[in-house]
Parts: sequence; structure tokens; C-alpha cells
Amino acid sequence: MAEDTLTTTTAGIAAHGSARLPSVDVDTYNIELKDEDGFLGDRASKGAFQRILDASRKPLKKNGDDPLGKKDTKDISKSTLDELLVGDDVAAAALVHGAIEEFAQELAYVTRRFLKSKAWTDTECIVVGGGFRQSRVGELAIARTDILLKAEGFKIDLVPIRHHPDEAGLIGCLHLAPSWIFEGHDSILAVDIGGSNIRCGVVETSWKKAKDLSKASVWKSDLWRHADDEPTREGAVKRLTKMLKDLIADAEKEGFKLAPFIGISCPGVINDDGSIEKGAQNLPGNWESSKFHLPRSLIDGIPTIGDHDTAILMHNDGVAQGLSEVPFMQDFTRWGVLTIGTGLGNARFTNRKPKEKAKKDKPKEKDKDRKDKDD
Repeated sequence: MAEDTLTTTTAGIAAHGSARLPSVDVDTYNIELKDEDGFLGDRASKGAFQRILDASRKPLKKNGDDPLGKKDTKDISKSTLDELLVGDDVAAAALVHGAIEEFAQELAYVTRRFLKSKAWTDTECIVVGGGFRQSRVGELAIARTDILLKAEGFKIDLVPIRHHPDEAGLIGCLHLAPSWIFEGHDSILAVDIGGSNIRCGVVETSWKKAKDLSKASVWKSDLWRHADDEPTREGAVKRLTKMLKDLIADAEKEGFKLAPFIGISCPGVINDDGSIEKGAQNLPGNWESSKFHLPRSLIDGIPTIGDHDTAILMHNDGVAQGLSEVPFMQDFTRWGVLTIGTGLGNARFTNRKPKEKAKKDKPKEKDKDRKDKDD
């Protein structure tokens, strides 16, 4: 597709990976902080928790006293660990609790490093997402980390993401779209690309019920575990295009007014032209090649939705997950997101106050200044 055609189809849409979105400024994302042991994200990932639990089990295995039995740690599901926490086997529960405590200490250390970085200065709240969050183990680890940070004097809230992690990235794509999208349409297509899976969905805006998009939900989604099939890059794009076309057909049958917009959540650093600079090494094929452009490839396969040209906007997956929390973060000015999965995704946001609210706030600030002078 010619470059000028792509520009036309995206008129009125922000640039890919944009720092300025309709509701927030993206101050930073995908920071790769390091210490003497390597990347900090490696200390607070799903794999890090497994390593901690495995290290606790090793001496017990030698004595034949491992309450978790012979199964490898990586093969023990989150639901099994959750059941052990409330089960009758006190030793197994204690072992899992111990791993949670150690992981919380690591997560607290990593979070402190983020908060002390210039890019995360004055952060007031951090939302924790990712697959690890969707378990009782994850919730306890997040709550314990919050307590540790508060005990050290950090004035910050650490909270689990509200939406299911499988849906947060899709719902967050709504906040990539300009407001005109919601006036004549009731849904969009969203794509959440991960190192193992690609998930597509039709996201209902529920804009008439809540213009802040707080009532948005995923109507229908489709999941493809590409890691099992090991496709080529072109094969992955072809499969993704078919998934989206099937969802378009389903939405039309159901009577949805689907917007001519596709929001994409993707790992890595996203350039404003839609190419991926780095961080996509777990995706099938070379997605960081200068010759590859996912938005353009999808527009080639889906040039129109309804009667309109298709517009596409792609952003980092951590950013997209965080954006799902925008309606619930309005009590804060600066807030961030950490996503615990294969790695540790991160993004920091600054809310932009509506003009009406800013005008109302100014007199109060002046009154306060007068009062301080009088005192």
C-alpha cells in the first residue's frame, strides 16, 4: 500500500506509539532498568515467582518432605497454588505463602527503583496487571508489596487491575481511539498480541451509559496460541486477518455498529510510523524488520469496515493494559502500570484535566494562596 493511502486512512488518528492520547499523556513505557544482576524485570516476572518457589522446594525434595510432591514447579497451575493456600495441607500452604513473601520483597525492590527514576517521579498509584495478577497468589503478592512500600514511607497505592488481564489489553484499545469514533458507533475491533497468544475481540463501548468508557466490555473474543503452531510472520498476519474478518461478520450479524477502527496492543517499542523498534523478539518471525509493518499489512487485508476506510492505531501492550484503568484513575494526576507476565511491562501516565475542571480548580488555588498569606 502506498504511504499516502495509509496517511489518508488514519486521518484524525494519533500516531502509532503516541505519547499524547485522548485522555492521558504517556510519559514513558517499556523502561529497561538494570542493576548488577541484570534487568530488573527479571526479578518480578511470572518466571521469577516460579524460581523462588522452586528454590524453596529443592532442600525439601532431598529429604522427601516436599508438600507439593514430585511435579515440576512450572507445571503447577495458578489455580492449584490458590487451592493450596486454603487447603488442609498446612505445610503446602506455608510453602506457597513463603514464596509469596519473597516475591513481594522482590516486587517492592523493583517498584522502588521505578519510583526513584526520573520518568516515574511523583507517581501516586500503580496498577498491577498481567497474567500473574489473575490468581489469589498474585493478589496476595500485590497486597503485600503495597504494605511493604507504605511501611517504608512511600505515599502510593498498589492495586490489582480491575479487568481480567485477558480483556484489559482489548478494552484499553478504546482509549487509543479519538472521541468521534464513539458518536456514531457502539464497538471497535481490538487485538492483543503476546509472546504466546494473539487475542482479538469486539469491544462494546457502552458510551451512552458512560462517556468515560467505564462500562466498556468485551462482547466476543477469539484466541490463537501461536506458540503451539510456530507460524511464519506472514502466516501469523494471515491468521490474524482471518480472525478479525470473522469477528466483523459476527458483529454485523448481531447488529453492532462497528467503528472503522482497529486498536492493536503489541509488545515492544512502537515507532510513530507503525514499525517496531525493539522488544518483539518473542513474536513469530522478525517483527522488528524495517520491511515489516503490521498496520499496513492488516489494512491491505481489511481495507474497509462497513462503508468506511479502516484506520489502525498500534501501541505497546503494557500501555494498552494500563489504559483500561483510565476511568478509574481520575483521582490521581500521575499513575503507572506494571504487568507481570513473561517479563515486566511498564508505563507511566499523566491525566489531562478537562478544561472545565481546570477552570474550577484555579480559583480554589488562588483562595488557598490568599489564606496562606493571611496566616
